[in-house]
Amino acid sequence: MFYGLNNFIKKILPKRLFYRSLIIVATPIILLQIIITIVFFDSLWIKANTGMTKSLVGEVETLLDVYKSQQDSEHRETIIAIYNKNFDFTVTLNDNELLPEKKKERWFSPIDRSLRRELKPVFGNSYWFDTTSFKELVELRIKYKNGIIQIFFPKHKIAPSSARIFALWITLPGFLLITIAIVFLKNQTRPIVNLAKAAEKFGKGEFVKEFRPSGAKEIRLAAYEFDKMRKRISVHLNQRSEMLSGISHDLRTPLTRLKLQLALLKQQDLAKKMGDDIEEMERMLNEYLEFSRNQKNEETETVNINNLITSIIKKYDGKQINVHFEKNLEINARLNAIKRCLMNLIDNGLAYGQKVEIITKKTINDAIIFVDDNGPGIPEQEYQNVMKPFYRIDKSRGQNKSGVGLGLSITNDIIRSHGGSISLGKSPLSGLRVKIYLPL
Repeated sequence: MFYGLNNFIKKILPKRLFYRSLIIVATPIILLQIIITIVFFDSLWIKANTGMTKSLVGEVETLLDVYKSQQDSEHRETIIAIYNKNFDFTVTLNDNELLPEKKKERWFSPIDRSLRRELKPVFGNSYWFDTTSFKELVELRIKYKNGIIQIFFPKHKIAPSSARIFALWITLPGFLLITIAIVFLKNQTRPIVNLAKAAEKFGKGEFVKEFRPSGAKEIRLAAYEFDKMRKRISVHLNQRSEMLSGISHDLRTPLTRLKLQLALLKQQDLAKKMGDDIEEMERMLNEYLEFSRNQKNEETETVNINNLITSIIKKYDGKQINVHFEKNLEINARLNAIKRCLMNLIDNGLAYGQKVEIITKKTINDAIIFVDDNGPGIPEQEYQNVMKPFYRIDKSRGQNKSGVGLGLSITNDIIRSHGGSISLGKSPLSGLRVKIYLPL
């Protein structure tokens, strides 16, 4: 039971820290205002309203008693004039008139309830009143002999004016406090949002510019530690690229000397075999160098995926490459990295098949790219292994194909560094399908 209640509360609560903090701050203020309002209306306003209504009914009852005790019409008119003058009444006697059949009482109005509660014990059902037709007046009609006595009196005689002032004072400070709380909460949650954005950019491989920790002490501490970690990782990646560049430069010199020496060998068969091994070493060295450099800091920019693919396939003149694009497909990405990723996939498709088909689609949050080929495909149990560096499955994709097993590894690394994902599957062309998700 408690587990289900806990899940229900989690579903209805907002997910963002700002709105949760606002609920924590605003809820006590609103509850306090509600409690004070209930107490005020119950103990002060309603009691004051009841006392004022009793006094009014007593004045009306006294008027009727005095009016009935006088037989002279002149004396009766004098009594009515005195009441109109001293009690702020407007009293008229209407002969041969009946009470209206349709009542205008409001059952949920405190004023109407008080009048009804005080008039009924005194006059029974021989009364009628209207509190809605006039803004500042209440009309009361009481049956008297063959006619009615019509009385108009101000609403302030039965409704305390302090209610409006109280409502004003109870609402304005509450709104003011909540507004101040919103401003302070915005200032406190902004550093957390900035830290999350910086972490998201760094996770996508983007270059984070001028990240300045701010906010409360704990948030600043987390931001400082993130900044230190980011700098250490960046230094490590740069050192790795520089080290591999140096190794590549140093190894190319002895490989070049070996090529020259092989050219002078008289045993051409042996020289050819050794030359092939040296060329494979050079390819491995170059691909490994590219694999390590793909995380190099490159400025992100808005890239139109359709235009990029169109410019890439122009380089494959004479190859069978079909495309199906969805319009207006743009992402923020590192252009060269995405270009290398797509070229790797197209090269693989053309290396192991004769036809490549590229499809782009768009969802609410992602851009999806399908790259299909009609080659032999990859066994399902090898989908995870081919993402590993230097892993080759010659049996399924052709033993005579060159490569050192870094194409899909580099592609996977580039896509993940952009915050996306990549998966393999069976192609409609009976070959391999590569499915790429990139955040919009």
